[in-house]
This record gives sequence, structure tokens and C-alpha cells, in this order.
Amino acid sequence: MEWAEQRRLMVERQLRARGIRDPRVLAAMGEIPREEFVPHPYRGASYADDPAPIGHGQTISQPYMVALMAECLELTGTETVLEVGGGCGYHAAVLGAVATKVITMELIPELAEMARQNLERVGRADVVESLGC
Repeated sequence: MEWAEQRRLMVERQLRARGIRDPRVLAAMGEIPREEFVPHPYRGASYADDPAPIGHGQTISQPYMVALMAECLELTGTETVLEVGGGCGYHAAVLGAVATKVITMELIPELAEMARQNLERVGRADVVESLGC
């Protein structure tokens, strides 16, 4: 099955079916290619309703949790959002689609670099990635 179809099914079966209603969050989740943020060994499960390892003992959150966190912020599109613990950059990419500006911080240098590359590859280089504390 094509990635776009897997994304569409994820939005319908995992997000809408479980109560996610914010149209901007749903649109972002339907457009941002999660597979680009999941390391190659796990890429086949990019749209499973599960977290996936991204290295260094960290995971990319399951799609539903990303959508729920974004929706709970009740963003109107004019905000600047600070994300702490940016991991591979996927949640920052979603937030970047529904906020004016996103600044994400990641303590692990290798993950910060992964996030930077992932965000650039999917056209979200406008998200500011910082190596944290």
C-alpha cells in the first residue's frame, strides 16, 4: 500500500475514529510523511498505532498521541510553540503546520541532527531546532 494511502487510513481509523476533530491537526497529520521520520528498519510500521524506536533509547510517539497533544494545545495559527524533547522532529513538523513558529529542543545531539535533516527533507526547515541544555 502506498504511503499516502496509509496516511489517509491513519487519519480516518486512528485519529477521527478516536475523536480528533481539529481540521488543521487532521490536515497536518494527513500531509506530513511520518515515514520520513521513522528509521529505515522500522519504516514499514510508520502508520501503525504504536510508537517506533528512533535510537538512543527514544521513540517517535504513536500518531494518535501526536494528534491529541497538538489538538489539546488549541492553536489558532498565530502562536510560537516551544517543544522540549524534539526527538526525530515529527511532532515539531505537525506543530509547524498549525502554528506560526515552532522552536524545538533536543538534548541528544544525534537526534537533534536527525530532526534537522528530517525537517529539511520534508520542507519544514522553518522549524527551529536547538541543541538543548
